[in-house]
Amino acid sequence: LSESDWEIARRVGPTLKAKGLIFVGLDIIGDRLTEINVTSPTCVREIEAEYPISITGMLMDAIEARLAK
Repeated sequence: LSESDWEIARRVGPTLKAKGLIFVGLDIIGDRLTEINVTSPTCVREIEAEYPISITGMLMDAIEARLAK
């Protein structure tokens, strides 16, 4: 991800979190946010294959924490 991508995520993240969304996809072209996908975020497999990160594990942890409240 580019620094511009991270900046967009940092700017919209708090609003999405405040709305109760815990897993969304941001479509970014160049330095512009073009779409926020709340029903079908993609690229999880591709990201997990490329980087040492478990998005699915983090998602399940977040769901479990939300349900435990």
